Amino acid sequence: MQPTSYLLITVYHCMALPWLSQSEKLYHSRDRSDMETSTLQQAELVTDLTSAQDFLAKYGWTEPVIWDSSSTSNDKHVRGLQMIQEGMSNSKEDFAEPTKSPTFIEALKKFQKLNNLTATGILDDATINAMNKPRCGVPDNQISKSNLGEETLQRTSTNETGASNNDTKSSNPPKVRKKRFLDLLMSSDKYKKDQEEQHGVGGKIFSKKLLKWRMLGEGYSSQLSINEQRYVFKLAFRMWSEIMPLDFEEDNTSPLYAVDIKLGFGTGRHLGCTRTFDGSGQEFAHAWFLGDIHFDDDEHFTAPNSDNGISLLKVAVHEIGHVLGLSHIYRPGSIMQPNYIPQESGFELDWSDRKAIQSLYGSCEGPFDTAFDWVHKERNQYGEMVVRYNSYFFRNGWYWMYENRNNRTRYGDPIPISTGWPGIPIQNINAFLHVWTWTRDATYFFKGIQYWRYDRDKDQAYAQDSQGQTYPRLISEGFPGIPSPIDTAFFDRRTQHVFFFRETQVYAFDINRNKVAPNFPKRIIDVFPAIVPNNHPRGHINAAYYSYMHSSLFLFKGKEFWKVVNDKDRRKNPSLPYNGLYPKRPISQQWFDICNVHTSLLKI
Repeated sequence: MQPTSYLLITVYHCMALPWLSQSEKLYHSRDRSDMETSTLQQAELVTDLTSAQDFLAKYGWTEPVIWDSSSTSNDKHVRGLQMIQEGMSNSKEDFAEPTKSPTFIEALKKFQKLNNLTATGILDDATINAMNKPRCGVPDNQISKSNLGEETLQRTSTNETGASNNDTKSSNPPKVRKKRFLDLLMSSDKYKKDQEEQHGVGGKIFSKKLLKWRMLGEGYSSQLSINEQRYVFKLAFRMWSEIMPLDFEEDNTSPLYAVDIKLGFGTGRHLGCTRTFDGSGQEFAHAWFLGDIHFDDDEHFTAPNSDNGISLLKVAVHEIGHVLGLSHIYRPGSIMQPNYIPQESGFELDWSDRKAIQSLYGSCEGPFDTAFDWVHKERNQYGEMVVRYNSYFFRNGWYWMYENRNNRTRYGDPIPISTGWPGIPIQNINAFLHVWTWTRDATYFFKGIQYWRYDRDKDQAYAQDSQGQTYPRLISEGFPGIPSPIDTAFFDRRTQHVFFFRETQVYAFDINRNKVAPNFPKRIIDVFPAIVPNNHPRGHINAAYYSYMHSSLFLFKGKEFWKVVNDKDRRKNPSLPYNGLYPKRPISQQWFDICNVHTSLLKI
């Protein structure tokens, strides 16, 4: 049942989801114009230099856009304000033809370059087409109101210390007024500060590990059922949870101010938002760092299994990335690209997305109950028998398959152990053991004082094997002289000994003589000496994992691992001790994205 990593396709099945109780009051003030019946509106496209100039300004290519949920929706107000502050009313560039404006030309070149176009600074058809692609409404270059205030203070401080107070002709006059004008045009920071305190926000990322989300009662889409919408959002949150140490939980009962992420659909002026949707054809959604997500219901959103329209799943994953702190990423394959690019429904988060979010929140870590490579034989396309392997990690009743070629876990994991490995204990496995010789090929799982043999052909634990042995069996019966319970075990094919680890000792069991090898048990530190003094696990090993990918044995303890010197290492450096342990390293630096997922998202 355990397929090879390159063939496995994970399929999610929709499940019945409970209906929300009643609509709640919105958290924004609103004029309710979005509740009126309206016909589908079309977004205005970029067609000429003037609309191209507006596009570049709107999305932050000429200068950063103030992007804040409390900001004014009219960019012209902000631009006009900046002209007053900066003393730009006498500048001719703002009133020059776009083709003669250095600011416009430079912004256009940047846009062309990042969209893989020839950076000519000339508005051609290819550039216009790129501007008219469906995209996210979040600017590509933005600045928050709080950061803007800091920037103003820094400029003021620089001016006060770097220029004479008597220099009335300075070209950089103090901009003390900037914050005063912004505060007049935009709502105060008190609400935002209160929200940050409620949500545990620290800086640009969430400081708490469990985030709660909710669909707004007055913000459902008119295109998909409520169950479909909630299913898509659960799946979108799960995709992020699979690669980062954050949990997401749907919360339909707490007060609205206690919910971290609120999602809703609307058209035009919507949900009391300060931003206005443009209609079908361009902006499909927008979001705020550490805030809320709004979707333009004039767009044709579809479920994950549809080949038509715009995938709500892809858009939701993108916008959640913004809420978590990510900006747009101009990299092929990234879900954080500003433009919508149709892909197959089973898309995954790109390497760049995973590394970007982990740079903010860190990587998922151990410990693990056990880790192992599952070796199996199968025939290739030519009918030849080949040996393949898959890597697995077990923890707390769940397991992950690790895709070594992609250096990450399989999309859709973790999965319950009871689902993928029928017949073995469903949690707290002590050890996995594969005894593999020319005449013997047997696989075992250990827990407590017992062990189970696994039937590879039937993909389930044996009740009775071909030799008449019934399972589970006592460890003391199958491996005389080995105490129980054990911490972990592995089979050394070079010596044909099974090494059983227990507390600070290790036992070598000779499978040919069916007894403990002479002079054992020994201290782990004596059999596996430290290369660097005092850098050793000493005992209570979680897992002894032999990786065929790395042709090496690794000892796991807590969140760290020690690599055991192999034969190749000793050929390169004969001074290395036999079975020596390299200095410890974090497990998360070698095996990525082995992440827990909140229980509410595990059975999607």
